[in-house]
This record gives sequence, C-alpha cells and structure tokens, in this order.
Amino acid sequence: MFDPVIAPSGTLLGLLQRGRGDGTLHALTAPRSEALAALNQCVLNDPRHDWQVENRSLYYARLYLDLGGELDAIEAHLFDPEDIVDTDDSRTGLALAVLGHLASYGRLDALALLRRYAAHGSNWAWALDELALRDDDAGLRALAAPVLARFPADPQGEAELAAAVRDAFEPRPWRLWADDPRESVATRVRAAQEAGCFDRWQRQMRPTGPRPGWSVQAVFEWAQQGIERGAALHVPAARCLSAVAGPGDRPEIVRAAKDGTEGARCTALRYLADCDDPDALNLIEAAVATGPAPVVEAAVDAFERMRSVAAVDRARGWARRPDPLGAGAGRMLACLGGAKDSDLVLGALRDAVRGEGPDAPTLWTLVDGAGRLGIACAAPVLRHVYRETASSHLRGRAARALAATDPSFAAGFAVECLWDCEETTREIAARHAETGDARVVEQLRRLAADPAEEAEVQTAVRSRIGPDSSAV
Repeated sequence: MFDPVIAPSGTLLGLLQRGRGDGTLHALTAPRSEALAALNQCVLNDPRHDWQVENRSLYYARLYLDLGGELDAIEAHLFDPEDIVDTDDSRTGLALAVLGHLASYGRLDALALLRRYAAHGSNWAWALDELALRDDDAGLRALAAPVLARFPADPQGEAELAAAVRDAFEPRPWRLWADDPRESVATRVRAAQEAGCFDRWQRQMRPTGPRPGWSVQAVFEWAQQGIERGAALHVPAARCLSAVAGPGDRPEIVRAAKDGTEGARCTALRYLADCDDPDALNLIEAAVATGPAPVVEAAVDAFERMRSVAAVDRARGWARRPDPLGAGAGRMLACLGGAKDSDLVLGALRDAVRGEGPDAPTLWTLVDGAGRLGIACAAPVLRHVYRETASSHLRGRAARALAATDPSFAAGFAVECLWDCEETTREIAARHAETGDARVVEQLRRLAADPAEEAEVQTAVRSRIGPDSSAV
C-alpha cells in the first residue's frame, strides 16, 4: 500500500482525512454533496498511515448517519473488478468497518451489503468478522454455504479452510456452522476446527531459535544469522544472553560490543544497557560514532531503555548533539527528566518539527514529555503538531499535552476533540471542554447515550453531566 496523499489541514478533505473533530463540524455546515464527496473519498481511499492502529471507521460512520449518506459509492468500490486482483485488506477494510458500525446503528442497507460481500467479495473474512458482531444467527447461517464453497473439497482446500477457521478474529460464525443441522456443513467445519487446533499444537512443539545450553558465542552467531536473513534478532538474542551469560563472560560481551559482527554488536549493546553495565554508556557512544546504521539504531534504542541516574545525567550532556544519540537523549529527558530539563526537551521538540515535520516519529515521546513537564512555552509548537499531523494518535497526544500546558485548550481544541476519531482524544475532551458552548453539552449527551461509544469516554462524560454536575 502506498502512503496516502493527505490534503492540507485547512480543507474539508484534509480535516476528514486526519479524523479531526473540526472535520465533522465543517462537513455538517458544508453543502451536503461536497461533504459526502469528501467523506466517500476518505472511506474508499484509506487516509491512515497505519491502518492497523488508527481509528476512523466509527468517525466516518457517524458522519454518514448525520449526513444521511447513501452507500452507493461504497458498494461500487467493494464490487469493483479490482477487488479480484487487489485482495489486500487495506483496500476494503475501512469501508467494511464503516459498514459494520452503520449496521450496529440499524442501517439495514449496510447489513445487506456486508452479507453480500461476505458471500462474494475477496476480503470476505473481514466482512464475516463484522457480521459476527452484528448479525443474527439466521443471517450468519445463510452464509455457511457460500463461504465453504470458497474451499475446494480436496486436501489443499481443506487445509486452507482449517487455516481460515484457526485465524478467524471472531469465532462465532464458525461455532454456529459447526452445529449446523446440515451435515455437510457441520462435518467440514468441525474437521477444520480440529485440524486448526492440531496445527497450532504442532507449531508449539517445533520452536526455533536458541536452546538451553547455548554459549554466548552461539547466541551471537544466531543474531548474526538473523541479520543475514534480513531479520533483526538482537532483542530476543539479548534476552537469551541474560539466560546463558555468567560473570566470566563479560569480557567477551564487551569485546563484541566494541568490534563484533553487526548482530553480535547489537546484541551485546542491548544486553549491557539492560544490565546497567558501567561501560555501557561509553560503548553506546562509541557505537554511534563508528557503527553502521543498524548498530547506531540498536545503540540508541538500548540507551533509551536505560533508567539509571547515570544515563539521565549523560542524556543532559548529549541532548544538544545533532545526531541520533542527541535525539535519543532528548526523548530520554522527555520521559525521565525533571523541570530543569524543560529547555532541552523544548529544544528537541522544536528541532524535530523544523527538521522532520509534524509527523516525525520522535515527536510522540517529545510531545508527551512537554505535557508531563508542563512546558507552557511548548504550546505554540504543540498546537502546530495538533493541526498538521496526519497521525490521529499523535494528535491525541498533542491534545493531552495541550491540556497540561495551554490555558486556551478547554475553550479551543477541546471542543472539536469531542468529535475526534480517537476515543482517547474524545475522553480528554470530555474531561476538559468548557460547557458554556451549547455544542459541547449537546455532544456530551450524545456520547453518553451512544451504545457504540467506548466505556472510558462515557465515564468521562458522566463526570461532567452527572446529577451533581453543572453541565446540564
């Protein structure tokens, strides 16, 4: 999947792609045709950089409800001929998840579309998982025949069926089908369930990797073999080293950290950092200066895991370095530093935004640190990150930091956050948004009554609109 093209944050499309609450508020005041066109573009062309963790489906489903949106565009997308050749979950997953939420809100057209796609579409397993949560038993039983017909009645087909049953996210349909009165259905599904359980047991009985009795050198060799295969194994290798290394092995491990193979060096640095070895910090600094990129990355990562006073003191000296170790030092101070480190954390935050933009991975930790330390001077940068980032998770972190640093947050961004796509951001808003705005009270009541809303959000809402609250 290619990285999505995100429209500017000041446009309706850009707001909806980011999942911002202002996207919903603008869509509800825009011409309906324009709002639906932007909404359909988002749902049919997933705008998330990481579709597996960022939320959009409930956000878009609620907007379909508010706009009274038809599902013709979603139907055309799902049953486009491209569905046959592009079977990646990312092409249809968001649309199917939106349909699932719409079905839970009582949209029968969404339920029918999910049933039809589960019977005939390429990403049928996702549709079936959505239906498992929302459809009745009769609707699910009607899908048994078309789903099983996807698997030929030969050894390969039965193996694929067993894998599908084993890997199903929601087991309810398969359990229903295992008890189906049609013997041809029940027999196949029960056999697939048994085969899946046996396969899982076999995999557990065939572990790969280190064995008891391995030497330190054997662990290093295993880590290097991973490098040669394109798999970074230094993290599990360092854990193995903790099990096999004794006090007499320290000189060998230190030598590996200085000039071992790439896999051995990464493993040794991780192990020594986790042990708070007295030479670990110097070895990490040397690795950043002399090592190849994978070693530098492993060294910085190992350093950031350290929690000793010595490591934090060293971070204060490294924080202004214009290299990966300096960036790692800034993140460490964001996590572990005190008030006296505020200027260093703020400098790292500003440098990251200027140098890497509002979507830089390092911002996640730095934004959290600005909020934890209550750095009021960081508010302008945090507001910029909030507006511009394409990551709804990072925007939520920025909102949390603004709640701790920006006095205008309650009357500003907190209001739109009540409509945000991320439940954690809505929870922050529910706790902070000023209730003098009529929209706030109305949305709090809506969230409290919405069965699709997360429990944490509703708990926060009830703290604002309960019998002892002034919000009502």
